[in-house]
Amino acid sequence: MTKEREVDHHAELIEEFLADLEHSEHSHSDVAKFLKKLAKLDEEIFSRYLQKIPNEHLGDIALELPEKYLKDFIENLSKSDLVQVVEELDSDDATDLLQDIGVIDSKKADEILAGLDQEDQEDIKKLKKYDEDSAGAIMQTELFSANYDEVIQESIDRLKKMKNSGELNNIHQVFITGTFGKLMFAISLEDLLIFDFNKTYKEMLLGNTDEFKPRYIRGSDKLEDVANLFKEYDLSVMPVVSSQGELIGRITSDDIYDVMLESATEQIYNLAGVDDEAEEEENFSQAAKKRGSWLFLNLLTAIAASLVIQMFDETIQAYVALAILMPIVASMGGNAGTQTLTVTVRRLALGEIELKNSKDTIKREVFLSLINGFVFAIILGFISYIWFEEELLGWIIAASMVINLFVAGFFGSVVPLVLKRLNVDPAVGSTVILTTLTDVIGFFSFLGLASLVLIK
Repeated sequence: MTKEREVDHHAELIEEFLADLEHSEHSHSDVAKFLKKLAKLDEEIFSRYLQKIPNEHLGDIALELPEKYLKDFIENLSKSDLVQVVEELDSDDATDLLQDIGVIDSKKADEILAGLDQEDQEDIKKLKKYDEDSAGAIMQTELFSANYDEVIQESIDRLKKMKNSGELNNIHQVFITGTFGKLMFAISLEDLLIFDFNKTYKEMLLGNTDEFKPRYIRGSDKLEDVANLFKEYDLSVMPVVSSQGELIGRITSDDIYDVMLESATEQIYNLAGVDDEAEEEENFSQAAKKRGSWLFLNLLTAIAASLVIQMFDETIQAYVALAILMPIVASMGGNAGTQTLTVTVRRLALGEIELKNSKDTIKREVFLSLINGFVFAIILGFISYIWFEEELLGWIIAASMVINLFVAGFFGSVVPLVLKRLNVDPAVGSTVILTTLTDVIGFFSFLGLASLVLIK
């Protein structure tokens, strides 16, 4: 497909979205992808279509765009339009978008914030105070709540008005509050339908308090713990309370899904020594620099392994077969270690392993590695004996295989656990450390045994 045809194709897809905004088969994420394609092919056409999108949809689309495209987003819209775009978003998304704009132009972000109504300003300022890895940073302040003494019909009438005005969406529960706004109960809309609307919540809940006791989180709780709760109890929404128990917001499953997806992506990139932000931004120089720093560190570890090999250069010269078999030892140890490392990091991320009972994990991984170590020791030892017609060589590489896979299993589980205890992301640096250990110990055990047994 030619460049011109690609431009026309993606422009046509955006036109389809614009022609039927409310019932389009294309999501905001789809439109963001179309715009990204246009930006790569023709920046002028990209800017033109960016301006065509109504403000009520533009904010959701802008959140799906990489940061580098937000510059055009800011430059092509007036201050009043930007204010309207932010106003159309839920409080959590509005905060995210303002923070993204602030990275590019802090003055513009301050101007947009000042243009919002007082309530929106207060909500955004409140959310910005939370650490980015805490529940409060991703919660929405928009929710459906009712007072314990309120007549149910009155609260439902209020909900209808809020829905019609677009103030609320994606409602799952009504949160019942008492004195000073403290959370007391959470009632699903499904249960609410069978209540007597002419009575108060207090009258309907008498004798049923345990059934509607809410599961909640605090604004300061870690996102990792919140994600685990959603997963464990299969939740769609959770209320967020302050340290005093006051209802301050809610977190929905779609927000948690985004967090989990981002976390999984970051873990995968970190295991490979790749910076997720640099890769997502498609910045070649930045991505090359980030990758290069890890490759440089890997070079140093490779040199360390080479120095071990140099210690046994006379042994290798005497037995050329050792040079042929060395890569097998290193490869098997590295792959076995990566398997253990990947499983351990994943289980840590999902909260399936706690540091206080990590001994069971280490024992399991070491046992699995030793089983494979003995199996492949027999296979490789036999192959080496047939290949080079040297019985001792077969025994040496078999012993080295068992040692190296033991090292892979032990350190593949211990390294991420130690990093976790030191409050360092287990995915960052684990691979480099593990590869160094398996290479150095693998070469040392193989060549060291060969020097002791074969050299006389």
